[in-house]
Amino acid sequence: MSQDSTTVPETSRKLSGRRRREIVAVLLFSGGPIFESSIPLSVFGIDRQDAGVPRYRLLVCAGEDVPLRTTGGLELTAPYGLEALSRAGTVVVPAWRSITQPPPAAALDALRRAHEEGARIVGLCTGAFVLAAAGLLDGRPATTHWMYAPTLAKRYPSVHVDPRELFVDDGDVLTSAGTAAGIDLCLHIVRTDHGADAAGALARRLVVPPRRGGGQERYLDRSLPEEIGADPLAEVVAWALEHLHEQFDVEALAARAYMSRRTFDRRFRSLTGSAPLQWLITQRVLQAQRLLETSDYSVDEVAGRCGFRSPVALRGHFRRQLGSSPAAYRAAYRARRPQGGSADRPDRLERLERLERGERMDRPERAEVIEQRPGEHAMPLRRPGAPLGHSAAHHHHTAHPHGGADPGKPESDAYAPRLPEQAAGRAPGRPTLPGQRERPVG
Repeated sequence: MSQDSTTVPETSRKLSGRRRREIVAVLLFSGGPIFESSIPLSVFGIDRQDAGVPRYRLLVCAGEDVPLRTTGGLELTAPYGLEALSRAGTVVVPAWRSITQPPPAAALDALRRAHEEGARIVGLCTGAFVLAAAGLLDGRPATTHWMYAPTLAKRYPSVHVDPRELFVDDGDVLTSAGTAAGIDLCLHIVRTDHGADAAGALARRLVVPPRRGGGQERYLDRSLPEEIGADPLAEVVAWALEHLHEQFDVEALAARAYMSRRTFDRRFRSLTGSAPLQWLITQRVLQAQRLLETSDYSVDEVAGRCGFRSPVALRGHFRRQLGSSPAAYRAAYRARRPQGGSADRPDRLERLERLERGERMDRPERAEVIEQRPGEHAMPLRRPGAPLGHSAAHHHHTAHPHGGADPGKPESDAYAPRLPEQAAGRAPGRPTLPGQRERPVG
């Protein structure tokens, strides 16, 4: 279950033997990064009862009989070994040193036994690879750092890897994305155990948000599994990345690979952990993100240069993956990174975001924001008495050479969802008016 869910799956097993719910065991391995390792130690190992946070009892356990060397050559000494896992109600694997190496068999056996006896098992970042190697993620949803998600999906095909989530709670097995997402998951555990007030108090002490929205979509890039270089599909993937500015769909990629669409979908998913259509859309959105950051192209031009048939398609996919419109994203980016003193004023940026959300604004205020909208052509308001969409319609149908629709040809599912007016049953061609909130498209 994803981080956005309001309900938490029930754990089906009861704790057995000497296990206690308030005991948290953290399993450390040599070569693990110190940041991820320190997260559960800080969350569960410090007494903060004075701040309203119930106390956990922490057991730091060595997962192997070797010196525990970590980032920067530091050497750690764990006071407990694998035998201490038998007392824990929660076992946390904060990281694993290498996604290409198998974890120690003894540690995997201890994790399986803990799970069988009702313990909650948690994998932070690459710790998900340890849980997968133990078979604890088979048939379950899981996540990990976006960079390693394709490799996890390929190596363990029975695991339902979702690289978009910050963390996934599947009841008695939980996983998180990289680094700071480990804090999100640990706060979620405290919230599950002791309520929102306790988690909020802990978040204030850690000076972090009690609950972050969104996921990993904004961090996804072109990274693919290291093993892709030896696969016949590597050439097709490389071609797609070099030709994102052209209009092609998954059928075209399958044809380049000399495969049927069904075979191509299956092979691509096994290789990358993602459906080819979703991968292609993600790459186009990422390319649009880069152009919005580094160029002065209008949003219409960005849509064309990223292979979208229309700006409407770009806006829908962009908002769904990054949580904002292209114009608002560009304005926020430039406000954070002023160039030559031309950054947007915070007050105008706020008005732009209000406009994108479709909130009611005074006519002069809306006109000012529209005329100065970064990266987009000015779109004057309708004159009094003029037909609806009189001035906006011309702008809407002035297609860029790369982004114009081919009359009579259906748009591909990769980059051309239905227009909002078609989804609502209105006549095609009626534009979205300035300030009117667009529906998510996909």
